Amino acid sequence: MCDEVIEEEKTWREDYLTILVLGASGDLAQKKTYPSLINLYAWKLLPKNVQIIGLARSEMTNEELRDRLKPHLEDKNGHSKETIDDFLNLCTYQSAPSYGDKETFKSIAKNMEEFETRTPANRLFYFAIPPSVFSETALAIKETCMQEKGKGWSRLIVEKPFGKDLQTFEELNETLSEHFSEEDLYRIDHYLGKELVQNLLILRFSNVWFERVWNTDSIQCVILTFKESIGIEGRGGYFDEYGIIRDIFQNHLLQVLALLAMEPPTMADGPDAGTFIRDAKVKVLRSIKPLTMDDVILGQYEGYADNSTIKNKDSKTATFAALRLFINTPRWHNVPIIMKAGKALNEGKAEMRIQFKDAPAGQFIFQGQACPRNELVMRMQPKEAIYMKTNVKSPGFTSTPIQSELEVNYDSRFEANCNPDAYTRLILDVIRGRHSAFVRDDELRYAWEIFTPLLHEIEKSGVSPIVYKQGSRGPPEADDFIEKKAGYIRNKDYKF
Repeated sequence: MCDEVIEEEKTWREDYLTILVLGASGDLAQKKTYPSLINLYAWKLLPKNVQIIGLARSEMTNEELRDRLKPHLEDKNGHSKETIDDFLNLCTYQSAPSYGDKETFKSIAKNMEEFETRTPANRLFYFAIPPSVFSETALAIKETCMQEKGKGWSRLIVEKPFGKDLQTFEELNETLSEHFSEEDLYRIDHYLGKELVQNLLILRFSNVWFERVWNTDSIQCVILTFKESIGIEGRGGYFDEYGIIRDIFQNHLLQVLALLAMEPPTMADGPDAGTFIRDAKVKVLRSIKPLTMDDVILGQYEGYADNSTIKNKDSKTATFAALRLFINTPRWHNVPIIMKAGKALNEGKAEMRIQFKDAPAGQFIFQGQACPRNELVMRMQPKEAIYMKTNVKSPGFTSTPIQSELEVNYDSRFEANCNPDAYTRLILDVIRGRHSAFVRDDELRYAWEIFTPLLHEIEKSGVSPIVYKQGSRGPPEADDFIEKKAGYIRNKDYKF
């Protein structure tokens, strides 16, 4: 790994750690959880004494689990065959008739106790399972597997979705909080682990010029974009129930916006920073009014309902949406915030784009030559980059303004191993006990308050989304919506 030294790592290297991956036979665990764990293992960021137990309802031996995992571990980060084999030897498997089967968890607890020959001995539970079985699983763990006080910690990583609306979130939250304290809960949104999202605090608060322009006096609008070139693939059962707004807007994009728009936290680094960062994010979310149908345009790609995993062939579930909101604070007064996301589009991309207002003198001193607006773009994926679209003189004998980029490309500027994937970073943060990149219960509550009225209005009205072609940029009407709602002036080389 890169030369970064994590001081806390020295303190936990001699600890004992059991990681219990619930849902170990599923795609999420095999494609994200285990590959992230081997990264931490290879980079010596797990304790020397660690075991990884997979649990699911499928009947499977240890060797069968390892055979399933191996293709997802090979060549992922250039790990050697020896490293992969050593890691797989740490991985065992336990089947269960159900996720609430207490006899199975008692057997796992006995395994943990036999493994833990000294303290501290910590236990990490990764919920890569559907929310429908959270309650029974949480109860079984609470009654059988929690570490005794004074011997070590017990922490729980929970994957989204965190409910379908405000009411279902409250029910789910009540279930988890009944068995685990907020301090021990880590609600994971992998976008918060992305390098460019993690970079927002440094970029905003350590550069003096940012604070001078990061406000309504200088910014025309903010556009957050999430585009996927693939459709729903085999996720139709899940996606048709949740839709694009619940899948992308209410969590990923809103979390990014909260970081981008928040005021400086009292502290932004260290074990205690999570409280201050999340307090600052909550203030942003509380300043956003609930959304209505006037704030959104919906689309569905052609052929969506033909997918074999879609039961309702007349489904009106949106696979594309663009919406506008406002943050009612002095800094962001009257600055339109546009969020756009869709599937089966012309490219895969996620970015934050800030368009600044016209330079006053630039609009009239160049003898009628157009002077494009400046833009700051932070591309989260693919190929992380930050660039400022800046006007310079066209080479030659004229004074025509043209745009060029002041650019940082992470691929060429930094060592590849210094940029771990989001899940690797976030699992390490759980082991370190750092909460800043995880979602607190009140954040989710205010997020659902923003989106629930809109979601209920969409479902009640039965509105039909605009059909768009696969491989396109989405409904053409979305461009007009964004220009009208945000006052955005499109530069020649950029399409929404």
